[in-house]
Amino acid sequence: MTSKKAPEHLPVKIEPLAKKHDRAAFSCGYEELDRYINERASQEARKQISAPFVLVESGGNSVIGYYSLSATSILLDELPEKTAQKLPRYPDVPATLLGRLAVDDRYKGRGHGELLLMDALRRAFQATTDVASFAVVVDPKDKKSRSFYEHYEFIALPDQDLRMFLPMSTIAGLFA
Repeated sequence: MTSKKAPEHLPVKIEPLAKKHDRAAFSCGYEELDRYINERASQEARKQISAPFVLVESGGNSVIGYYSLSATSILLDELPEKTAQKLPRYPDVPATLLGRLAVDDRYKGRGHGELLLMDALRRAFQATTDVASFAVVVDPKDKKSRSFYEHYEFIALPDQDLRMFLPMSTIAGLFA
């Protein structure tokens, strides 16, 4: 898995979503993802349903991209057999859901998606010191999104074309 650095020409930072962040102009080409950041992200954060994080220019408040994290689980029977054999025989295993990840169309192709993904994986990994999580789970919107996650070694769940996971043991290797 290769990782790029943040684009040099645009100093950016990732921080928890707050009222100060300007989301009005955000448009990534997926209406559901645009609607989430504009209408639901703050509510879900207040209700502890998800934890949204935004990418903004340093010193600015316009949202370039975002992702959200929350707790989930994976049914043991849904995992590849080789993976499931190594786990306790519980009906499901704890995981972290990377529920949404999007970059504004005006900023695509500059490495921001990778930057957001790596930050999400780092946060998920760091949280395992306090709350166990076997993997990060994603639900790509389409084949293009699936290809993005495959590039970072996410594994498709058998019989679920658009649900993937990346074991925390793999993520740990990224940040060792």
